Amino acid sequence: MPSNTSSRQARCYHIKKKKETALCCRFAYGEYTENEVKRIASAVSREASFPKGEIRPADAATILTGSEPGIFAQDMRWGFLLRDLKQLLINARAETALEKKAFSESTLYRRCVVPAEAFFEWSRDKQKVKFSLPGVPVLFMAGIYRLFEGEYRFTVLTTAANASVRPVHHRMPLLLKESQLKDWIYDFDMAKELLNQEGPGLERFQEYEQLTLF
Repeated sequence: MPSNTSSRQARCYHIKKKKETALCCRFAYGEYTENEVKRIASAVSREASFPKGEIRPADAATILTGSEPGIFAQDMRWGFLLRDLKQLLINARAETALEKKAFSESTLYRRCVVPAEAFFEWSRDKQKVKFSLPGVPVLFMAGIYRLFEGEYRFTVLTTAANASVRPVHHRMPLLLKESQLKDWIYDFDMAKELLNQEGPGLERFQEYEQLTLF
């Protein structure tokens, strides 16, 4: 079972994020996430850890993958490792994921779903901003995964920001509806269409100011 204690060692990693794609450096995982995963998954790994708190790059999280004919919950670590094993790719652009060598095979054959109660981004004035779905306890981020040196790792797909995220960042995670999870995991033709899906309006929370934009 991946342990998040190793995330302290991950501080030596360089997070590979170009300015035009940098996004979503943390997401929140809690009891609501665990409950939703257990409700949706037809099977759960015995080693699923259901971590609590903020998930950072190189941390492990319990995510959703395919296990015919249902959905399987298992732990994976966040971030694709580059060849030097010192750089992490934590995001992939949905628009080019099928074209990029680092992501194309995983996008074709190894798609996953990353559940979270919220994700975080930092504003231009370096304030931490929390994004969540209004009235919904958990959001579902589209992801892909692959095996690195005997350990499964995932990355989160991003798309162009909508009006609710754009004041803070020009990118946002590619978000899925619960009804789309199996299509994303199992049906490539549907998944290809979902790569172009616009995100829903999100609630934005920054310090003591709460804003909702649609």
